[in-house]
Amino acid sequence: MNGVAFESEILERLLEKDSRYPEKAYVFLLLSLQRVIGRLPKPRHVRGTELALGCRDLALELYGPMARTVLEHWGIRETSAFGDLVFNLLEVGVLSKSEEDARADFDAVFDFAEVFERAARRRHPA
Repeated sequence: MNGVAFESEILERLLEKDSRYPEKAYVFLLLSLQRVIGRLPKPRHVRGTELALGCRDLALELYGPMARTVLEHWGIRETSAFGDLVFNLLEVGVLSKSEEDARADFDAVFDFAEVFERAARRRHPA
């Protein structure tokens, strides 16, 4: 995925802090963030809901009907997992946040089953 990689010390700290998510999940999240920021008229802080929707869009673009399977393989089964990833990255100093940001901003932004199954049905109608 786009050649993004973490320094071994940062990756070690991330995995030590929260072993549920592999490096690829963090890389995917950062690529999603980069894409969301790149589509803004001018750079600004990105809210949790915006990032979660950006993750959804990138997953569908990259993995199509397999998006849900790929994300679940990385331990991402609901939008709150994006919040876990973001706040883990905050704790190791990779990202910064505003005072208004909260992990709850990522809760129930969209329903994985509904969004990804609908996308799969569009690609492969019964």
